[in-house]
Amino acid sequence: MFRCRFDYSFVSVLTVGIILAGCSTLDPEARSDSRGSTVGAGTPVPAVAETPSVGTGARDAADDPEIWVDPTNPARGVILGTDKKAGLYVYDLQGREQQFVPGGLPNNVDLRPGFAAPAGERVLVAASDRGRGGAAFYLLDPATLKLEFWGMAPVDLIEPYGLCLGRRGEDFLLIVNGTDGQVRQLRVTAGSDGKPRAVEERRFGVATQTEGCVVDDRRGRLYLGEEGRGIWRFDTAATPEQGVLFAEAPSPMLKPDVEGLALLEDGEATWLIASSQGDSAFAVFRVDGAEPVYRGRFSVVAAGGVDAVTGTDGVAAAGGRVGDFASGLVVMQDDVDQGAKGERQNFKLVDWAEVKKALGL
Repeated sequence: MFRCRFDYSFVSVLTVGIILAGCSTLDPEARSDSRGSTVGAGTPVPAVAETPSVGTGARDAADDPEIWVDPTNPARGVILGTDKKAGLYVYDLQGREQQFVPGGLPNNVDLRPGFAAPAGERVLVAASDRGRGGAAFYLLDPATLKLEFWGMAPVDLIEPYGLCLGRRGEDFLLIVNGTDGQVRQLRVTAGSDGKPRAVEERRFGVATQTEGCVVDDRRGRLYLGEEGRGIWRFDTAATPEQGVLFAEAPSPMLKPDVEGLALLEDGEATWLIASSQGDSAFAVFRVDGAEPVYRGRFSVVAAGGVDAVTGTDGVAAAGGRVGDFASGLVVMQDDVDQGAKGERQNFKLVDWAEVKKALGL
């Protein structure tokens, strides 16, 4: 693995080779399915359940999921998933469709609870929206689990592509990135007119296309995927700073494109899960210490009538009890829902306990 520092002024990049501590697993030889998609180059982990296919057929449509769990009752919660040609889905914690909110071209989705909305405290949901040129905001009612569109915030990117939300103290942060590597960070509030208000507080970027990102609220860290190059770590301060490229692609850890990123809290440990689209695998890093520690890779294989994950894109994770999952849940996009009519895509559910067992975490 290599580390380098990225200068905000885009003047210099210093690359330093290092050996990362931690244990990794030897990857079995990659396989291909009947359509030629790479199937699993990581340690096999079984799929547990899946959502119905998204409504858009014969196109690259399903993209990114997110999970919300009721902190007072972990049996309650939702999975959100984007159909980037049509709208935003709401599923229950078993993957059954509950609601569809049509409109826009939502690509990546994220959420943060405890937002002071005009009608009371809500779960703030945001999605990058290439059709409407910015971030689309939704409000999830924790009492009813119903999602409603709230409004738009324009973002001056050529193409709003990746998105994540974060918290810094009382501030709700919106991070949106574009296909040209540029990143915008904004603070989100409810305006006096009852609509979302997003105020830019900084801008920075990397050299090439970005998408996946995730914020570690507890430690003030932003993880950002540069699709053809690897994973960066920044902080979430309101001022420009250098970022650290701590996992390169291509490498034994990641095969481009680097896609979705997700964090999972499991007791004292915090895990970063990165989607390695090039070989249908997921790299896992422990990130609660001073430096990330690579711990191995897994791929999702067919089990119990659920097909394998191939060419994966977005990924989401939640630790602790999540519905029927005692240790946590991981949800990821699958580019081919085998058996579905019209070559459709969907989202697969994986038990975090199976990942831990497979990688010896």
